[in-house]
Amino acid sequence: MPNNAATTAARLSVAPMMDWTDRHCRYLHRLMSRHALLYTEMVTAPAIVHGDRDRLLGFDAAEHPVALQLGGSDPAQLAEAARIAEGYGYVEINLNCGCPSDRVQSGSFGAVLMETPAVVAECVAAMRAAVDVPVTVKCRIGVDDQDPQAVLPDFLSRVSAAGVDRFSVHARKAWLQGLSPKENRDVPPLDYDLVLQMKGLFPHLHLSINGGIESLDQAEAFLAKGMDGVMIGRAAYHTPSAILLDADARIFGDPMGRSAEDVVHLMLPYIADHIAGGGRLGQITRHMLGLFQGRPGARGWRRHLSENAHIDGAGPEVVLAALAHVTRLAA
Repeated sequence: MPNNAATTAARLSVAPMMDWTDRHCRYLHRLMSRHALLYTEMVTAPAIVHGDRDRLLGFDAAEHPVALQLGGSDPAQLAEAARIAEGYGYVEINLNCGCPSDRVQSGSFGAVLMETPAVVAECVAAMRAAVDVPVTVKCRIGVDDQDPQAVLPDFLSRVSAAGVDRFSVHARKAWLQGLSPKENRDVPPLDYDLVLQMKGLFPHLHLSINGGIESLDQAEAFLAKGMDGVMIGRAAYHTPSAILLDADARIFGDPMGRSAEDVVHLMLPYIADHIAGGGRLGQITRHMLGLFQGRPGARGWRRHLSENAHIDGAGPEVVLAALAHVTRLAA
């Protein structure tokens, strides 16, 4: 069983999500959990090799432990991107073998790689040779008309033979033909039992289960059944307080002791620095809308931020005014 900082943190992780898990989102989530493993949005290897590396890879050290998810299918290019990324301080490099978007398919990476495990094995071998940090894989249970019962164990066997010992498995097929990326997150049925079976077949691998997990109760249940980790996506984003504020106590045995209100106040200096550097308030507060989900005043909090965060000159005072909608009702 692999043993390092990222692996320990992977007992609970927040999934990489395009347009969502940017550096501002991760800073917020880290204030809510000291221990959960956080992932970047997927970044393509060509973008890193040829593009603005500081913009694509830069992050605040406070976000640690944070992992980079890469997209690509060219071993040499992935290896170079991984080497560059390691220099920025990421604790893990993850290869995306699960995203079903049209852009990913046209580039022959993401979920389409489930059809070519030999290519994936070649890619991860090249990446591992280039870096000292762990190289991991996020995958589906299969794509299109593949039989997951046959495809998934074969994929895990071949890719782990290339040296990968940690996988996050989204317990749904990806339908590359006929379903949109959004539909691919909901329509294909979940097969948690198959992923649990994989832990029995590959006890030496660290396997995290992903897909449709909406609560810490569910996460604890999967851990109790033998999974090494649980990866939560949309629920961690839309209802972060319900997932992350109790995660350290329940999953890692180390209570955080912060409230959502505490987190808002801790975000204010970060917000002020961002605005002083030329950023806009809405770039951060869009990730904060769900902080008070289910609590009195949550609607007023969301509305105030949504209506005012994009006004020129908006700053921390807008966040405090939004918070008043919650604290007034809590008094």
